[in-house]
Amino acid sequence: MVDRNMDAASDFAGSLEPGMVAVLGVPFDDNSSFLRGAALAPGRIREALSSGASNLCAENGLDLGAVPRWRDLGDLQLGTGPAALAQIESAVAALVKQDVRVLALGGDHAVSLPIVRAYARRFDRLNVLHLDAHPDLYDEYEGNRFSHACPFARIMEEGLVARLVQVGIRTMNPHQRAQAEKFGVDVIDMRRWHAGLELVLDGPLYLSLDMDVLDPAFAPGVSHHEPGGLSTREVLQLLQNVTVPLVGADLVEFNPIRDPAGVTAAVAAKLLKEIVACMLVDRLQAAD
Repeated sequence: MVDRNMDAASDFAGSLEPGMVAVLGVPFDDNSSFLRGAALAPGRIREALSSGASNLCAENGLDLGAVPRWRDLGDLQLGTGPAALAQIESAVAALVKQDVRVLALGGDHAVSLPIVRAYARRFDRLNVLHLDAHPDLYDEYEGNRFSHACPFARIMEEGLVARLVQVGIRTMNPHQRAQAEKFGVDVIDMRRWHAGLELVLDGPLYLSLDMDVLDPAFAPGVSHHEPGGLSTREVLQLLQNVTVPLVGADLVEFNPIRDPAGVTAAVAAKLLKEIVACMLVDRLQAAD
C-alpha cells in the first residue's frame, strides 16, 4: 500500500479521494533532546506491519488488507530546521483540505506542531487527546522553543485547539504544571489513572500518541524510558473507546536504535492498525 517517497504536497494530494485515511511518514528528529533516532521509525513500523508474523486485521474485525479507503503514502522528503516544519504543515494541509484523515508516523514529538497547525486551518473547534509520559509544555527546552519537549506549549499559545486532554503523564515538574494551569489543560496523570476510567471527549478529535506513554516493559524502544506507564492493552482500550470522529493522529517517539528485538516496532504496528480502524469506522458506517 506504499505509494512512494514524497517531497511536495502536490505529489500526493490529487491521488486521494475525500473520506480516505492516509498514513504519512514524517522522518524528522532534529528537535530531539538526549538521543536521536526517531527519524528511523516510519520504515521500521512498516516492516513490522508487513511481517508474516501478523496480519492487517484490527481487533474490531476490520481487515485493512481488504479495505481500499486507506493508503500509505510513504515518507515525506524533508529538509532541516524550520523549513522541514513548514514542509510538514504544507503537506498535511493539502491532504486535510480535501477531507483526507492523516495518520502521521514520526519522528519526534516536534512534528505535532506543524500537523496541528494544518488541522486548525480546517477545524476551528479541534480537540486533542495527547497520550504521553511527558506533558511537552516547556516554554523552551535547552534554548529551543521548537524542541520535542515544547509542541503543546506552542499549540496552546497559538490557540490552535479548543481543548487539550493529556493522559499518562508522570514527569510533570513545577514549570510544566504552571503551563498546564495557564493554558487550561486537562491532565490525567498516572496517579489518577485507573482501569475503566472513562474520558469525556468531544469531536472533531485529534490523537497524539507518544510511544513512551507505555511502560518501558511494553515498549522499550523509546529515547526516554519512564517507568510506571500504561500497558499496551490499556492504550488499546483507550483507542477503542473513542466514540467521536477521529479526524487525525500522529504516532511519535519510537526510536528503533533502542529496539533491537523489534518489540516496540510490533507494538507501533499494532497501534497503527487500531488507529486507522478508528479513523475509518464512522466513514464506513456513513457509506453503508
